[in-house]
Amino acid sequence: MKLLTAVAALGLIAAPAFAEGDADKGEKGFNKCKSCHMVVSDSGDVIVKGGKTGPNLWGVVGRTAGTYEGYKYGKDMVAAGEAGLAWDEASFTAYTADPKAFLRDTLGDKKAKSKMSFRLKKGAEDIYAFLALHGPADAAATEAETTTEETATN
Repeated sequence: MKLLTAVAALGLIAAPAFAEGDADKGEKGFNKCKSCHMVVSDSGDVIVKGGKTGPNLWGVVGRTAGTYEGYKYGKDMVAAGEAGLAWDEASFTAYTADPKAFLRDTLGDKKAKSKMSFRLKKGAEDIYAFLALHGPADAAATEAETTTEETATN
Protein backbone atom coordinates (compact mmCIF):
# COMPACT_ATOMS: atom_id res chain seq x y z
CA MET A 1 0.00 0.00 0.00
CA LYS A 2 2.88 2.39 0.82
CA LEU A 3 4.39 1.71 -2.59
CA LEU A 4 1.09 2.52 -4.30
CA THR A 5 0.82 5.78 -2.36
CA ALA A 6 4.40 6.72 -3.23
CA VAL A 7 3.84 5.98 -6.92
CA ALA A 8 0.63 8.04 -6.92
CA ALA A 9 2.39 10.97 -5.24
CA LEU A 10 5.26 10.77 -7.72
CA GLY A 11 2.76 10.76 -10.56
CA LEU A 12 1.21 13.99 -9.27
CA ILE A 13 4.60 15.67 -8.98
CA ALA A 14 5.59 14.59 -12.48
CA ALA A 15 2.17 15.35 -14.01
CA PRO A 16 3.40 18.18 -16.27
CA ALA A 17 5.74 15.73 -17.97
CA PHE A 18 2.71 13.64 -18.97
CA ALA A 19 0.72 16.34 -20.75
CA GLU A 20 -1.28 14.72 -23.52
CA GLY A 21 -0.66 17.40 -26.12
CA ASP A 22 2.19 17.95 -28.56
CA ALA A 23 4.56 20.65 -27.27
CA ASP A 24 5.90 21.41 -30.77
CA LYS A 25 2.38 22.05 -32.05
CA GLY A 26 1.71 24.01 -28.86
CA GLU A 27 4.66 26.30 -29.50
CA LYS A 28 3.15 27.17 -32.90
CA GLY A 29 -0.34 27.39 -31.41
CA PHE A 30 0.89 29.85 -28.79
CA ASN A 31 1.01 32.43 -31.59
CA LYS A 32 -2.73 32.87 -30.92
CA CYS A 33 -1.92 33.71 -27.29
CA LYS A 34 1.10 35.96 -27.59
CA SER A 35 -0.83 39.08 -28.47
CA CYS A 36 -1.85 39.11 -24.78
CA HIS A 37 0.56 36.71 -23.02
CA MET A 38 4.30 36.26 -22.82
CA VAL A 39 6.48 33.46 -21.49
CA VAL A 40 9.41 34.99 -19.62
CA SER A 41 11.34 33.09 -16.94
CA ASP A 42 11.82 34.40 -13.41
CA SER A 43 15.42 35.23 -14.36
CA GLY A 44 14.25 37.30 -17.34
CA ASP A 45 14.94 34.82 -20.15
CA VAL A 46 12.39 35.46 -22.91
CA ILE A 47 10.94 32.21 -24.24
CA VAL A 48 8.10 33.93 -26.14
CA LYS A 49 7.91 37.69 -26.45
CA GLY A 50 4.31 38.75 -26.18
CA GLY A 51 1.79 41.18 -24.82
CA LYS A 52 1.14 42.28 -21.27
CA THR A 53 -2.66 42.38 -21.43
CA GLY A 54 -2.69 38.92 -19.84
CA PRO A 55 -0.38 37.44 -17.22
CA ASN A 56 3.00 35.91 -17.98
CA LEU A 57 2.45 32.18 -18.52
CA TRP A 58 5.89 31.06 -17.31
CA GLY A 59 5.20 28.41 -14.69
CA VAL A 60 1.43 28.45 -15.19
CA VAL A 61 1.24 24.65 -14.91
CA GLY A 62 0.28 23.90 -11.32
CA ARG A 63 -0.03 27.59 -10.39
CA THR A 64 -3.00 28.64 -8.30
CA ALA A 65 -5.35 30.65 -10.50
CA GLY A 66 -5.25 34.41 -10.10
CA THR A 67 -1.90 34.55 -8.30
CA TYR A 68 0.78 35.69 -10.77
CA GLU A 69 2.44 38.56 -8.92
CA GLY A 70 2.21 41.93 -10.63
CA TYR A 71 -0.86 41.13 -12.72
CA LYS A 72 -4.25 42.58 -11.79
CA TYR A 73 -6.74 39.74 -12.13
CA GLY A 74 -10.50 40.08 -12.13
CA LYS A 75 -12.23 39.32 -8.85
CA ASP A 76 -13.77 36.12 -10.16
CA MET A 77 -10.41 34.63 -11.20
CA VAL A 78 -9.00 35.51 -7.78
CA ALA A 79 -12.04 33.88 -6.16
CA ALA A 80 -11.52 30.73 -8.23
CA GLY A 81 -7.92 30.52 -7.02
CA GLU A 82 -8.98 31.09 -3.43
CA ALA A 83 -11.48 28.26 -3.89
CA GLY A 84 -8.60 25.95 -4.83
CA LEU A 85 -8.34 26.18 -8.62
CA ALA A 86 -4.82 25.35 -9.80
CA TRP A 87 -4.02 25.01 -13.50
CA ASP A 88 -3.82 21.46 -14.75
CA GLU A 89 -4.47 20.24 -18.27
CA ALA A 90 -8.21 19.72 -17.76
CA SER A 91 -8.84 23.13 -16.19
CA PHE A 92 -6.57 24.91 -18.69
CA THR A 93 -8.30 23.38 -21.72
CA ALA A 94 -11.78 24.03 -20.31
CA TYR A 95 -10.93 27.63 -19.40
CA THR A 96 -9.39 28.47 -22.76
CA ALA A 97 -12.38 26.98 -24.62
CA ASP A 98 -14.82 29.36 -22.87
CA PRO A 99 -13.36 31.46 -20.03
CA LYS A 100 -16.62 33.01 -18.83
CA ALA A 101 -18.55 29.72 -18.80
CA PHE A 102 -15.64 27.99 -17.05
CA LEU A 103 -15.57 30.55 -14.23
CA ARG A 104 -19.35 30.47 -13.90
CA ASP A 105 -19.27 26.67 -13.55
CA THR A 106 -16.25 26.68 -11.24
CA LEU A 107 -17.65 29.32 -8.91
CA GLY A 108 -21.32 28.37 -9.23
CA ASP A 109 -22.02 32.02 -10.02
CA LYS A 110 -24.03 32.81 -13.15
CA LYS A 111 -22.66 36.37 -13.11
CA ALA A 112 -18.95 35.46 -12.96
CA LYS A 113 -16.78 37.09 -15.63
CA SER A 114 -13.35 36.60 -17.08
CA LYS A 115 -11.02 39.30 -18.35
CA MET A 116 -10.06 36.87 -21.12
CA SER A 117 -12.58 37.11 -23.95
CA PHE A 118 -10.69 34.97 -26.51
CA ARG A 119 -11.91 31.40 -26.97
CA LEU A 120 -9.48 28.77 -28.14
CA LYS A 121 -11.45 26.38 -30.33
CA LYS A 122 -8.76 23.71 -30.59
CA GLY A 123 -5.16 22.98 -29.66
CA ALA A 124 -5.33 23.82 -25.95
CA GLU A 125 -3.78 20.46 -25.02
CA ASP A 126 -0.82 21.25 -27.26
CA ILE A 127 -0.38 24.74 -25.82
CA TYR A 128 -0.59 23.27 -22.31
CA ALA A 129 2.14 20.74 -23.22
CA PHE A 130 4.31 23.61 -24.50
CA LEU A 131 3.73 25.62 -21.31
CA ALA A 132 4.47 22.54 -19.18
CA LEU A 133 8.02 22.71 -20.52
CA HIS A 134 8.47 26.28 -19.29
CA GLY A 135 8.40 26.84 -15.56
CA PRO A 136 10.49 26.79 -12.41
CA ALA A 137 10.57 22.97 -12.26
CA ASP A 138 11.83 22.79 -15.86
CA ALA A 139 14.46 25.45 -15.17
CA ALA A 140 15.70 23.54 -12.10
CA ALA A 141 15.91 20.30 -14.12
CA THR A 142 17.82 22.05 -16.91
CA GLU A 143 20.22 23.59 -14.38
CA ALA A 144 20.77 20.18 -12.75
CA GLU A 145 21.48 18.60 -16.16
CA THR A 146 23.95 21.36 -17.02
CA THR A 147 25.72 20.95 -13.66
CA THR A 148 25.89 17.18 -14.16
CA GLU A 149 27.31 17.60 -17.68
CA GLU A 150 29.91 20.13 -16.47
CA THR A 151 30.96 17.79 -13.67
CA ALA A 152 31.26 14.87 -16.09
CA THR A 153 33.46 16.85 -18.51
CA ASN A 154 35.81 18.16 -15.78
